[in-house]
This record gives sequence, C-alpha cells and structure tokens, in this order.
Amino acid sequence: MSGITGWVDFGRDAAGQAGTLRAMSAALAHRGPDGAGEWAEGPAALAHRRLALLELERGAQPAVFADGGRPVAVLALDGALTNRDELAAELASRGHRLTDRSDAEAALHAYLEWGEGFLLRLEGLFALAVWDVRRQELLLARDRLGVKPLCYVTTAAGALFGSEPKALLAHPEVSPVVDADGLRELFAHSRKPGTGVFRGMREVLPGHRLTVRREGVTEQRYWSLPARPHTDDTATTVATVRELLAGSVARHLRADVPVGAMLSGGIDSSALTALAQRTLREAGGGPLRTFSVNFTGYTENFQPHPTMRATPDAPFAELAARHIGTGHTEILLDTAALADREVHAAALRSQDVPSPLGDMDVSLLLFFAALRRAGVTAVLSGETADEVFNGYFWAYDPDHSNSRTFPWVSFERGHDAAAGGLGCSLVDLGLRKELDFLEYADQHYRDALTEVPHVAGESAAERRAREVSYLALTRWAPTHLDRADRMSTAHGVQLRPPFCDRALVEYVYNVPAELKRVGGQEKSLLRAAVADLLPEPVLNRRKSAYPTTQDAEYGERLRARFAELAADRGAAVAPLLDTAATRAALAPGGAPSGAFAWVERASMEMMIQLDTWLTEYRVDLRL
Repeated sequence: MSGITGWVDFGRDAAGQAGTLRAMSAALAHRGPDGAGEWAEGPAALAHRRLALLELERGAQPAVFADGGRPVAVLALDGALTNRDELAAELASRGHRLTDRSDAEAALHAYLEWGEGFLLRLEGLFALAVWDVRRQELLLARDRLGVKPLCYVTTAAGALFGSEPKALLAHPEVSPVVDADGLRELFAHSRKPGTGVFRGMREVLPGHRLTVRREGVTEQRYWSLPARPHTDDTATTVATVRELLAGSVARHLRADVPVGAMLSGGIDSSALTALAQRTLREAGGGPLRTFSVNFTGYTENFQPHPTMRATPDAPFAELAARHIGTGHTEILLDTAALADREVHAAALRSQDVPSPLGDMDVSLLLFFAALRRAGVTAVLSGETADEVFNGYFWAYDPDHSNSRTFPWVSFERGHDAAAGGLGCSLVDLGLRKELDFLEYADQHYRDALTEVPHVAGESAAERRAREVSYLALTRWAPTHLDRADRMSTAHGVQLRPPFCDRALVEYVYNVPAELKRVGGQEKSLLRAAVADLLPEPVLNRRKSAYPTTQDAEYGERLRARFAELAADRGAAVAPLLDTAATRAALAPGGAPSGAFAWVERASMEMMIQLDTWLTEYRVDLRL
C-alpha cells in the first residue's frame, strides 16, 4: 500500500519543480508513512509514498530500470500483486534479473517484457504509473475492479496524476472548482466510473489504461467482465468457488508483516477468516488476529431493521472467532467519539468530498486507527462479496431489481427523506430541480445497461439477473471500494479484499442466479462453499449491513450541530440550504434516532460535511 503521484509535461523540464512534486507527495503521506521516493528527468516526474509490507529493507520506489547507466523505464505502484512470486519466476525464466522481492520491480520487468500487455499478467489490487524513457510516454492503469484509486488531470502539455484528489490539488495549476455536474456526482449516489467531482479531474477507469504522449491522451480497456455459458453442475460449482476463494485468501496473506482480518460475524468476513486461519495453520503460523467494531450499548439495545440489519454483529463475531480460533479484539466506540467534530472532518478529508454516511464513516475511520495502533498494517476484508454473490436484497426484490434505475437508487427513493438521492433532501428545492439528480442517475443507468455482456439464449429473467450483477460490480462496488480504501489508508492500513480476485469474479459472474440463491437464501452458494468451516448460526445468519449507531444521543448531537449551522447566515453552505426543508427538519419532535434513523440523518450529515468541505477545500462552486 502506498500513494503515487507525478506528471508528464512535454513543455518543460521537471528538474526545476522539485518543490511542487514534494508538495503533491506530502499530500499522500498518510498512505505511505514508511518512506518517500522521487524521480524526475526531462518532462516526467514520479513520486511515491511507501507502506512497507514486503521486502522491508528494500523495495523503495519509484523503481527504475537502467541500461548502461541510463534509465529505460520508471514505475510507481500502489497496491499488492497477489501473483508476484509466480510472475517473478516467469520473468526469471525469460532472462530477467530481479534483485528484490518487491511488487514494483516485478511489475516494471513485466512491462519491459510484454509492453502494454503486461497488465493482463498482473493479479491483485494496484494502481500504477510507468514512464517509458525510450518512447517518451506515460502509462497509467488501475486493477480490474478499481480497488486502488487513481485520478488525473489533462493539461495543455501532458497530464498530472495522483492516488487521491488532494495530491492534484497541491499542484499550482489545479483549482478546486466544482460545477453542476460535480454537484450531481455528490448527490446522485450512482457514481459514473471515471467521473470526478472537481472540474477537469477524472479517474482512470477500472480495467483501463491511459497513455499520455506528446500527441495527446488515449484510453483503452484491457479487461472487462466476460459473459460465458455456465456448464458446471451444482456440486462442481460449489467446489470451484471454494477452491478459488481459498486460493485468493492464501495469496492475500502474503506479506512480511502479519495480516489481520475484519470479522463482523457475517458470512463474508467469517468465510475469509476461516480460510485464512486454515492457511496459516497449515504453514505453521497463526493464530490470525481478527477485529470487529461495536458501539457502547448497541448490542443490548439493538432494534432490528427489516431489510438492512436483522441482528447485531457482536454475538456472531465472538462465536465465529471462538469457533475458528482467532485472537479476537472488539473495538468499542462510544457516542462522544462518533459525534466528534474533528473526526467527522477527518473522515471528509480522507475522501476529499462530503458524504451522507456520518457515523458509518467515522466508525470505520476510528476502526482503522485502532488497527494501526495495534500494529496491524494489512487486513482482509469482505468487500464486494455481496456484489459477486448477489447478497443485497435489492438484487432479487422485484420492486427494485426490475426498476428503471439502479436497484439501490430505487430502494433509496422509497424513503421520503432520500427523495432525489440519499442526503439531498435539505438542498434548495429550486437547485434540486435545476440539477435534476433523479434524471442524472437514471441516464447513467441507461448508459450502463448498454455495456452489459450477455450469452445467447438467455431467458428474460437470466438476462435481467446478469444486468443486476453487472451494475452491482461496476457501479455499486466502486463506491464502497473507494470508501474502504480511503478510510484504511488514512491511517496507513492496507485493505485486502479476496472477493475481488479476478478468477473468482469471472467465474461467479457467470453462475446462474438460481445457484447463488437456493431456497431464497442470499449467498447460498458462498455458504455452501464454506459450510464445513463455520458454526451453524454464523453460516446461516441473515445479512446485516455495516452498523450505524441507534443511540438517541447521537441524533440529538447531530440535530444541535445542524441547528447551529442553519442559524449561521454566513455559513458557506447557507445559499444551498432549502429554507422550508430546514425548518421542518428542526421542528419540535425529537432528534432522528433508532434503527430507521440513518436515512433521516443522512441529509443533516451531508449538509454539515458540505459546509466543512466548501470551507476547508476553498471550493469554487460554479453552478
């Protein structure tokens, strides 16, 4: 895990811009607290911030390959190659001499061996930049599902790039301008791949490469979800999923530092934990260290939600940890910590844009801070299991799965407080009508459908199920992968998601929906694949989303803070607030609390964060 940044500017030499490069690198110091490296020559400059997980004494970046004392190619990489050892062995058989065990060196030599086609040889999570001195071109690329972030700005003479927008905003030529489309991205809750919030700033698309030459910038897809007929019977399918997932977990455990695991007691994290513990024991290691998050009084006073949270995590996490035999730690957070203004501001800075998720963001940020204090710098996570195995209720609820927009957006629109998009009900009504958040999301949905690959002969139901899976993997998952990456890297922790393994994703994507949900049970295919590893209550636990506090005190603190903001006519967000909606939200009747409060709180959370963002980032809002 690390941060990368830099540029190519064919109009001037990079040697005289060391201060700018260091400022961009410093903006990413949280992603790599163990070291920093820079390389600049001619029109190109690359910088790297390092988190040491492999080859602790070596492996510094940017990695440089030289011939006769002259650089040939330079590479900076963020992430982890899960096939580094196999890749290195193949490169060695082709005559390459690798001097350390770093992922960056292996990736650089793969580029030298196979050119642009090297990306198909890389497995795992990565974002990288390669400057080819011979060809005078910069290549930027991201992993297939977009686990690792990478954004860029094109300029008149080249392009700037960075792991996070804050690195680009540290360059004097980039200004924090946000226009109408940028504001739509904030509120639509259906992010368009490649689209940034700040004007002129874009993201390298997952599974794509971007090449910057004097002649201009070109973008090309190197991977997409393949649609194939599924011919395996049920038993073979279950066995294949087990084999693929076990292999992915084993590869994600590769590091020179201990790798921990997030354990909520749900099927996703429990499956990973059980497979990881088995892998460690077979290698003579362990026990695996596992961690869960909980709130003071949450388990004792839990109120179930019919679709989002049926049960509290703590009892199931404890049961899973005890059964599997891990060294388990519960990270307990109180309401004061969840409501802390500075931590909310830190959550905003970690993502570079405001979010309506409030205490969910804060608790995740505090969770990773606790992991870092515990000495854990890499952790397994169940991210994307729901997208791969159709775990979300809206994936099979016909009211949402058959809607004419994204299923999750359809669900959100079922709440009056989320009408128009989660977190936007307090935005000025005239502005909402002008920006038309609803149509923005719906047009994105229609555009996304045109990409979906299909298999000849599919029934209408099979075709729709494939479309929902594709939308979940390419439009829903990136939002959560980005959030998880930003929150973890904010404290120098690398999140490792084995469910994002290419071979696993490709295989399960083509498994018929009825095999993923046998007998009406979500993710029954995954459950069957690990049935021998988990106790029955955990194995068959109904899905429960990441927890949000139900403490009334949190709602009271939030309401008081929003009232304070609404009364400040000089607040940066004041022109964007809807007067009638604000008055109604602050009317007597109590603060939003309990199991159903997260949607109602979202708009207050969003407007508070929006005000902080406009102020701290000095956003130039041009609508």
